[in-house]
Amino acid sequence: MTTQPDTSTDTSTSTLPPEPAPPAAATGSGEPEEPFFRRAWRGRPEDPRWARPALLGLLLATAVLYLYNLSASGYANSFYSAAVQAGSQSWKAFFFGSLDSANAITVDKPPASLWPMALSVRIFGLSSWAILVPEVLMGVATVGVLYAAVRRRFSPAAGLIAGAVFALTPVAALMFRFNNPDAMLALLMTVTVYCVIRGLEDGRTKWLVWAGVAVGFAFLAKTLQAFLILPPLAVLYAVCAPVRLRKRFAQLGLSAVAMVVAGGWWVAIVELWPGASRPYIGGSQNNSFLELTFGYNGLGRINGDETGSVGGGGGGGGGGGTGQWGETGWDRMFNSEIGSQISWLLPAALILLVAGIVLTWRAKRTDLARGSFLAWGGALLMTTLVFSYMAGIFHQYYTVALAPYIAAVVGMGATVLWEERGKVWASLTLAGAVTASAAWGYVLLNRTSDYLPWLKWLVLVGGLAGALGLIFAGRLGRRLALAAVALSFVSAVAGPTAYTLSTVNTGHTGSIVTAGPSGASMMGGGPGGGGMRGGFPGGGQNQQNGNGTPQNGQQGGGMGQPPTGGTGGTGGFPGRNQQGNGTTQGQNQQGGMPGGGTGDGGMGGGGGGVGGLLNGATVSSKAKTLLSKNADHYTWAAAAVGSQNSASYQLATGKPVMAIGGFNGTDPSPTLAQFKKYVTDGKIHYFISGGGMGGGGNSPTTSSSSQISTWVTANFKKVTVGSATFYDLTQPTGSS
Repeated sequence: MTTQPDTSTDTSTSTLPPEPAPPAAATGSGEPEEPFFRRAWRGRPEDPRWARPALLGLLLATAVLYLYNLSASGYANSFYSAAVQAGSQSWKAFFFGSLDSANAITVDKPPASLWPMALSVRIFGLSSWAILVPEVLMGVATVGVLYAAVRRRFSPAAGLIAGAVFALTPVAALMFRFNNPDAMLALLMTVTVYCVIRGLEDGRTKWLVWAGVAVGFAFLAKTLQAFLILPPLAVLYAVCAPVRLRKRFAQLGLSAVAMVVAGGWWVAIVELWPGASRPYIGGSQNNSFLELTFGYNGLGRINGDETGSVGGGGGGGGGGGTGQWGETGWDRMFNSEIGSQISWLLPAALILLVAGIVLTWRAKRTDLARGSFLAWGGALLMTTLVFSYMAGIFHQYYTVALAPYIAAVVGMGATVLWEERGKVWASLTLAGAVTASAAWGYVLLNRTSDYLPWLKWLVLVGGLAGALGLIFAGRLGRRLALAAVALSFVSAVAGPTAYTLSTVNTGHTGSIVTAGPSGASMMGGGPGGGGMRGGFPGGGQNQQNGNGTPQNGQQGGGMGQPPTGGTGGTGGFPGRNQQGNGTTQGQNQQGGMPGGGTGDGGMGGGGGGVGGLLNGATVSSKAKTLLSKNADHYTWAAAAVGSQNSASYQLATGKPVMAIGGFNGTDPSPTLAQFKKYVTDGKIHYFISGGGMGGGGNSPTTSSSSQISTWVTANFKKVTVGSATFYDLTQPTGSS
């Protein structure tokens, strides 16, 4: 059987069934058109009647799953939530992605991922739901786009499998319920591949232009990571598009122009805007977004040379190694740090990718089935390669970018091999993919042996039984064959589904979060020794609640939740066990940091430290009252070293709080001279002690934040609220 026609003179064919013809256009025969809702429910006329209801059911199930217990994460990453709050109060802060509405400094990313959340907060008010529901909707949209992309050449079943695999990936359930930029990035990367596949289908230029627009906006979400999949997609289109070679290159050129325009307009405005009248570009050392893009957020992530970072990787190279951000090497996606987040079906995806390419190898140049395998597979391999060897900052949740690629390859590969099940090699390959999933699922589940200990045996035995059935599927009756398929699918997704349910059942806060139950992602190899659960390399794990007490029962860093109650503590999740006994004993919590804080709303005395850097602080009612009093008389109610620390107070009070030194406390903004002028002009009321790197970490003792801290503590009145320390910048001491 032949695939869809094109202009190629190559008459070799694929063994796959042809793509169904698109729905016929409405004629002028006068026949009444079906009502919209009936057409929406029925779907494409050539689809089985169950296809569209099944898709709508999958989308609804994804929405319900991701919305469940959503508010348990509170403000999630308070760093981004503070920027969202600022953007809801000031259009200038909205445009630049400022951390506060007075526009002192921006986040260390472009602002596109903040815009939907800021608009939501502007409409519905500041709350956990207003911030996180837009992320959930992006997750549902990703499932829909993934289905549409896979369905076009393959079948509704392939699209449904891809959508379900994606929705049940633990790291996807984590990040599409969180407020980091990765959710928008994953959606836009999926849209990009969809547009390229549409271009491969009919050769129309508009699809390449739309692909460029999607990549451009993805750049405005997470800069250069958006470009990882460009090389394989560009080569694929240049070789396989169903138009003449000259036109292919012209279309790729137009796509590049669209990408530059979609992503470059904001960059141009920021770079041309006078630096003195806009916020400082967070994460840069020279107030330049281009420097941020190609340095801290660009090549620095690859080679580990990240000026102003809290640490870089030292591993990588050809043979891999161990750096401050975990082990690098070809097996990084499978190790104890990353494996449980994304790799459940990665072995099966690699097997199915090879099988799909082999099956379509003799097809004509423009064959869409092979093009689809190469598009999704190329994106998967390129992103996996970069993630595996990047020596700079790398967090487990970055791997959400792989989720749509794995899901698409699994959906396509499983269905095409099922169609070819009468051939021995096809049934054996499909059975091999199921066996690999079962065996690897057993390994991953065995890493958390105390979590559902029976499940690993169910996955292994069920997967092997299903694989055995698939080998003989061509000789079995329809019911037995379908039973083998069902058993294989359930066994393959049982492990990630369990981890996904654990993820949605738990709140996640702070800068570094991981999916799954406790102990599912252990990072080791950092300075100081010791592994940690989804957190900063080295040391133990300690979530401080602002009273110097570890916060129990949460995942992620120690701050970010709205001040909406909790039991036995302040500012916690409803119903969480937060004890306030004033101790600082280490706990094996997810995403925490070795804390040194004793502040009732701050991390420690004057030294800062990485606890405040990643986790922020819980703000007591007394601290909130202190900062809120007469706050409208000042540009900033307070200033604090490090963005997480400042964000905690800003979210609690609703007033602008300056983040000295940006996220790490190492950005040279403001300088000591600038800060003195702000104080002299009466623009800042309080200085909050602690938070950020301060003078420690990679920051020299001559850093701006260290100089400011030293100057403030020597010259202004100290105010103690509980165990938190503030300095009233309107009341100099006698020595000053």
